[in-house]
Amino acid sequence: MGETIQLANARDGFAFAAYHAPVPDARRGGLVVLHAIWGVTPHIRELCEAFAEDGYETLAPSLFDRFERGFPARDTDPATQAVRNDYAERTGWGAACLDDVQAAIDALKPPVFLLGFCFGGTAAWLAAARCRGLSAVACFYGGHIVRYADEAPQVPTILHFGRADELIPPQDVEAIAAAHPDLPIHLYDAGHAFVAPSGHHADAARLARLRTLQLFTRSSGPRAEM
Repeated sequence: MGETIQLANARDGFAFAAYHAPVPDARRGGLVVLHAIWGVTPHIRELCEAFAEDGYETLAPSLFDRFERGFPARDTDPATQAVRNDYAERTGWGAACLDDVQAAIDALKPPVFLLGFCFGGTAAWLAAARCRGLSAVACFYGGHIVRYADEAPQVPTILHFGRADELIPPQDVEAIAAAHPDLPIHLYDAGHAFVAPSGHHADAARLARLRTLQLFTRSSGPRAEM
């Protein structure tokens, strides 16, 4: 079972929580999981446990601790959606969180991989471009990646989007594809949050997870030391 630990930002010393799921057996690598606007929810913690079972020592940093501490007890809370969207906007949808993300990366032995969902999907894109020590990144329905489409991932990166996503217009996905024609962008017959309970689509979630794990396996090599 996982546990809550404390990490520290190397730049300003800010201490923040993270959920840590150790591997029960052989270790394939480390994994940083970046949450959606809802925070390190029960679902995120369950995902961490599942990836740990697959051999990935997993950390899910609480990227909104500078605004509100603690892990939520529920996966979604419509009453707090506006507030949490404001948190995300105030960070530039993850741009201001990258030192905290880097602290999570640095806390794991290589190779280290990273993935994120929604808010975390955009933050994952930025981490692929700006953070150090990563071997590969997977971005799940990052709605604001298009804002940062001029940035280029420095490690192997894949993107997952739903064709019926009501929050991410098709033209945004097309703009990302046009800016990065060699980037693997996978489209699924699903809506937003197809991995999460709120929009779960079993086939899409299963295939996206498989493709992500394949990417991690292919990228487990010298890049871990970058």
